[in-house]
Amino acid sequence: MFTEKCHEIFTRSITDYHRYDDVDQPIANPYATGSIEHLLYHKNWIDTVQWHLEDIIRDPQIDPVGALKIKRRIDASNQERTDMVEYIDSYFLDRYKAVQVAQDARINTETPAWAIDRLSILALKIYHMAQEVNRPDASRDHVAACGRKLDVLLSQQQDLSTAIEELLDDIASGRKYMKTYKQMKMYNDPALNPVLYGSK
Repeated sequence: MFTEKCHEIFTRSITDYHRYDDVDQPIANPYATGSIEHLLYHKNWIDTVQWHLEDIIRDPQIDPVGALKIKRRIDASNQERTDMVEYIDSYFLDRYKAVQVAQDARINTETPAWAIDRLSILALKIYHMAQEVNRPDASRDHVAACGRKLDVLLSQQQDLSTAIEELLDDIASGRKYMKTYKQMKMYNDPALNPVLYGSK
């Protein structure tokens, strides 16, 4: 199943990152360039680095100048994340381009890649919640509360994986069809963000 491949690759990416636990560690993607595995690993690596940037920026003692640099980096990361989702959707568009779409086929609320984006974030939540469950300095109440949250996350991962597999099956059989849109992010575009074009 495709989602099993996702779980395997996301786990590898998260494990690889935490060998260094450094937001400046360069990516060393082990998969062949142009493959879906390469895209999935790259996507999750972006998510993992951004997860830790979001942690760092919430440090109450952070230097404001440093915080602004990190905020700019998070903005750039969000754009890169969106680009990667669109690359993954391009893979699916190509994969299913020969499918004969049924006359009564329906469109889904999100594309496969945006659902996979949520699966990638879930993998990070599961990894970090498991860390909290196993924290040696945590109270019993903290461990118990995090254990219950981890159970919910694992159930959510299973349900989302099932939904993705069903969506891919529906697309492959022509019962649903894909339609992609560029995300049209405006805050990074100097022609669309009024703060940026107003400062000229």
